[in-house]
Amino acid sequence: MNGLQFGVLLFLIAAGLTLIFGIMDFVNLAHGVLYMVGGYLMATFVALTGSFTMGLLLALPTALVVGLALEYLVIRKLYHRSHLDQVLATFGLLMIITEGVKILWGSSPLSVPIPPLLDGAIPLIGQVKYPIYRLAIIATGLAAAAGLYLIVNHTRIGMLLRAGATNRNMVAALGVNISRLFRLVFAFGVMLACFAGMMVAPILSVDTGMGESILILTFVVVVIGGIGSIRGAFLGALLVATVDTLGGTFGPILLRMVFDPATASQVGRTLAPMLVYILMAIILFAKPAGLFGRKPV
Repeated sequence: MNGLQFGVLLFLIAAGLTLIFGIMDFVNLAHGVLYMVGGYLMATFVALTGSFTMGLLLALPTALVVGLALEYLVIRKLYHRSHLDQVLATFGLLMIITEGVKILWGSSPLSVPIPPLLDGAIPLIGQVKYPIYRLAIIATGLAAAAGLYLIVNHTRIGMLLRAGATNRNMVAALGVNISRLFRLVFAFGVMLACFAGMMVAPILSVDTGMGESILILTFVVVVIGGIGSIRGAFLGALLVATVDTLGGTFGPILLRMVFDPATASQVGRTLAPMLVYILMAIILFAKPAGLFGRKPV
């Protein structure tokens, strides 16, 4: 269950990143820090309104505005630059946003209370209980995945997104405003990353380092699923989260069959983070373009 909950959060971040990377051919290293910004926006608006629901309703449009502002001020100037320029620029943007957050909110972690309606736990098996809020995260993530599927596969905007991911020059030649499409994709991707940070804020402390580790896993998800594929991002997120969670939990237990408990615990903690990258290597060996990626031509 924890792996599923972590997986839907990874999907929300990876979906925006794979759209930005697949359609815009833009490498955005600042995507993970936007997950952190979502957490801080949620903490701020919940504190101001005293309501989780009102905080979320205010934080989401604010995240969209942040995405539009970043695209207008920085990102649009990098569309026709090399990937190296994009990496350097967005890495600088990452540092600027991180320091800006420290200036605005300070370095101390913030917390968001769990809404009373979703507080508590429900029994699963015997005496085992699972928090209701984590179940709500799973349900919200699955609903978001279903909504993205419908938008991408059954709407005109989705048609343009799929066409742009396949051949954006042809889409532009057919009269589609590519700049507007890019602006929409980037802002929507930012909002998805921020939404993941908003949802996780009540169960994790909101701090300036929360976006760094999640960015690496998000890139792994995008590579495993295939660049530009929402379906691949969803399946890749579930695979990565499950392997990461189960490896960290059961790895030391299994190693006790070979080592003493202290050594097994130490070796397990060392090997667990490697499992995700081993999984990525195996999948790329079998399918170099990822699970649902397009084969290079």
